[in-house]
Amino acid sequence: MKEGWFGDDYVVVFTDNEILEAARRYDAAQYAPGFQIVGLIGWDDFVLRDSDGGLFRGPTVPLDTKRFSRLSLPWDEMNLQSDERLVGKVKWYTKPILFGGTPGLGENLVWVDHPTHSQLVKWWNAQYRSIQEQGTAR
Repeated sequence: MKEGWFGDDYVVVFTDNEILEAARRYDAAQYAPGFQIVGLIGWDDFVLRDSDGGLFRGPTVPLDTKRFSRLSLPWDEMNLQSDERLVGKVKWYTKPILFGGTPGLGENLVWVDHPTHSQLVKWWNAQYRSIQEQGTAR
């Protein structure tokens, strides 16, 4: 894993082995079929790669291909500015903004490790899908 600042964004770049692990940890096949999670940008978004090698930015919650946007970055050649205070940490809103949580510094923001992040992302995405299914069942 390589991480650090790229301009105003904190970026985490997964190695090839970590990409395979991320697919499992985040249930990428279920939520983003046809895409690989190759990293994080700005903590709130995934960087994803499609089968043609195109890069996309998509929210961690909801992880929904309809919300992906093209991303132009020198992904494999980025010079990241290391920040030891943040290594191994991911910013997380205890109540995601999509669910009414407040952004910014404050009680809603915590720092978690990567395994915890994947558990939270999966749980909140399951909640999102459940709400979506209930809405279409009516």
